[in-house]
Amino acid sequence: MTRTVVESKTKTAVLGFDEPFCVIGERINPTGRKKLAAELEAGDFSTVEKDALAQVAAGATVLDINAGVVYNSNPNPNETEPPLMTKIVEMVQGLVDVPLCIDSSVPGALEAGLATAEGRPLLNSVTGEEDRLELVLPLVKKYNVPVVAISNDDTGISEDPNVRFEVAKKIVERAADFGIPAHDIVVDPLVMPIGAMATAGQQVFALVRRLREELGVNTTCGASNVSFGLPNRHGINNAFLPMAMGAGMTSAIMNPVALPVGPKKLAEKKAEVEAKGIILPADMDDETFCQLFGLGSTLPRAGKEMEAIRAANLLTNNDPHGGAWIKFNKAPSEAGAEGAAGGRRGGGRRRRA
Repeated sequence: MTRTVVESKTKTAVLGFDEPFCVIGERINPTGRKKLAAELEAGDFSTVEKDALAQVAAGATVLDINAGVVYNSNPNPNETEPPLMTKIVEMVQGLVDVPLCIDSSVPGALEAGLATAEGRPLLNSVTGEEDRLELVLPLVKKYNVPVVAISNDDTGISEDPNVRFEVAKKIVERAADFGIPAHDIVVDPLVMPIGAMATAGQQVFALVRRLREELGVNTTCGASNVSFGLPNRHGINNAFLPMAMGAGMTSAIMNPVALPVGPKKLAEKKAEVEAKGIILPADMDDETFCQLFGLGSTLPRAGKEMEAIRAANLLTNNDPHGGAWIKFNKAPSEAGAEGAAGGRRGGGRRRRA
């Protein structure tokens, strides 16, 4: 049975068909987050710290680290991204003890992350493009790490799932030429938005089955892509993830955290309640108010997608005796909190031979 092993200094995460689904937390990524990008350029890592702790507390098994900021002061990512990647990796692994996923399109940043990460991180990513294969696969071999393989090549992203399968097969075969085994290739078959392509869900389920049965590889995806542009995205994601797991998908790059209710939404709801003539106790705190009126929480907590994943783990017998499901439902606000280190950690690196 295919097993992809990812490690931190003290913890191991295993991707496999008979293993619990691996959640790769995506939040430490400045893409599309202007505030975070500005903070990172200014040397402010407070949001990174909060996102690392919140994702692990919500149940993330691995944390993706992306340092892709285009500085206003220096637009050359080949110069700015490697040292930033080093800094973020050092900071995150000082806060939490889960394995990391080093994510960049800049080869220098990939190597900087690999050189800094403790244990055996996951590398994100390689594609079927010739120049990318020649740049990334030697790094995978040098550091003896698993790698995410994205099913696009020099021709772009094909809407034909058979073409995407062939690209994945090509990457697995080229990796073998470097002495990299198939169990260290985690294929991303590319999830298309269901709003733009009605067969997107069916495509990815069929692709995942083929990748499992014909290539024997583990798989991942950017889970939220499937719901892009549609209302109630969480509802779609909650259905998609267990279906993908049933087809054989073993991990996803996703946000495990339900973001807290902000002050604006809280104020609007209070005004609505007041307009209806409802009188609330003067000493009612905001968290109690949120719970009473179904707003969620003022604190980060595990999202509904995590609930769906944990239920699917139970139904596929990847949660022995239902222990994780019972624990999650006994104390949902603390689910996964055991992953946090509870403070900064010291220690050196270790590598597999």
